[in-house]
Amino acid sequence: MKTLRDIMTTNVDTCSPQDNIYETAVKMKQDDVGVIPVCEGKKLLGVITDRDIVIRAVAEKKQGSTKVTDVMSSQLITGSPDMSVEEASELMSRDQIRRLPIVENSDLVGIVSLGDIAVHKQSDSKAGAALSEISEQRDQLQ
Repeated sequence: MKTLRDIMTTNVDTCSPQDNIYETAVKMKQDDVGVIPVCEGKKLLGVITDRDIVIRAVAEKKQGSTKVTDVMSSQLITGSPDMSVEEASELMSRDQIRRLPIVENSDLVGIVSLGDIAVHKQSDSKAGAALSEISEQRDQLQ
């Protein structure tokens, strides 16, 4: 049985609580990602997503100098490196999340996306179903 340790991305670019949303958006563009974990050292404090920047900053007419802590998501669902891919898939589906920060003793050690699960899972039907459910529910909210 594969664990998240087997499939997680470990070279994760992060930002600090002192960074602003402009710097973070540039980092997202450079890395071609939609989420950047916010860490104090290695301790995970939250994540900032492209959606957070649009909804909580741009739509609220906040400046690019706004601190990431003002718009980040701090109520996080996280996984552990030893969690099975199946457990992670179910967790992500249930909580409607596309990316799962992986922590060990409060420290960020990696991140897993639905795409990672779909690519690495023996049967990608769970990841596909999770993505489908998340997309359907997001569409219904809009």
